[in-house]
Amino acid sequence: MEGSPIDIVIFAPLAVILGVLLFWFIQLLIIEFEKYLLSKIRPKHEPLCRFTNFLGVLFQSVCHALGYTVTKSGISDFYISVDYGRVAPKRKKTGIFEWISNAFLFIGPFFLPAVLLLIYVYFSQVTFEVVTPSQLIDVKYTFAGQINTFGSSLYSFSSSFFHFFFNIDLLHPGNFGFMLLLIFLGMGMRPSYIGEKKQEKVDMFYDLKNIWSLIRHKPLYIIILFLFAYILFYISLFFNQNWYVALFSIFGWLSIIAIVSLVVSTLILLLIKTTDEIPGKIKLLPYLTMPVFYILMRAIFLYYPIESSNMISLAVMIISTILITYLLLRLKTNKFKSKRDIKSRKKKKKGETDEG
Repeated sequence: MEGSPIDIVIFAPLAVILGVLLFWFIQLLIIEFEKYLLSKIRPKHEPLCRFTNFLGVLFQSVCHALGYTVTKSGISDFYISVDYGRVAPKRKKTGIFEWISNAFLFIGPFFLPAVLLLIYVYFSQVTFEVVTPSQLIDVKYTFAGQINTFGSSLYSFSSSFFHFFFNIDLLHPGNFGFMLLLIFLGMGMRPSYIGEKKQEKVDMFYDLKNIWSLIRHKPLYIIILFLFAYILFYISLFFNQNWYVALFSIFGWLSIIAIVSLVVSTLILLLIKTTDEIPGKIKLLPYLTMPVFYILMRAIFLYYPIESSNMISLAVMIISTILITYLLLRLKTNKFKSKRDIKSRKKKKKGETDEG
């Protein structure tokens, strides 16, 4: 077998774990930027921000309830509002069961929304191919081999998912529902604040602090999880199966869906923040541009069908929205004055002052 014994026994099981952690950290960074945008648009869009916070609280509460269900603690009280959520167990359990419940609360919201999206995909007509690691290449039980298999699995999934995503037919009710769910999940993956006055912010450091507290107070449970992962790896190695990398590939797929959801919702928040700089009701024009140009392009391709018509329609919709937003900013604001114009005005003003 290729690879040194130390590589196979010690380092190879870490490969896919580090890959999942990398994608999870990317989620954290995008969520942080999304929360920054929400804080900027909140004065003018309070209802939207409260709705996104409600979604975040809902996902947190559902994950907490799921943790109590998995540990058979039961649920005696479940309450959510725009500002906070409360889930109480029927039977108070300590030790490993309490730790698992808290793990569901702090880590679950990063993956639960993507699971919901996959469930929607499974029960609707939205379909794309999922390739398992065993269908790609022979699994090699070294650090590089595990990274290669894990990356190949994610690449195959991403290629299929993005092909569906960029060719999506928004006039299909199932696909349109998929996009709405994608946006809602991206905006509410984590709460943007706690409390009506935004006194306690749920930022990346808040999440990391809770997760670090979870690890620091019960390090034995983390060691047990790592031992379980290593044992699963050794079993996969013994039977020459792909069970280990396939399990972590699922978490990778969920992270990819979550990242796409976050990116789409972030772009929408950027559009909202940008159009807020346009005075008057003409700021609504970019939002009207999207459905008008999309439907127009689909109508044209209905009579003159070509390959990739859905992708072209999406591209025209996005480009036209960007162009119209840019033109409105240029005409209605001073955001795009060149440095040369500004300097010439300063010199002219200075000259007039010297003559006076």
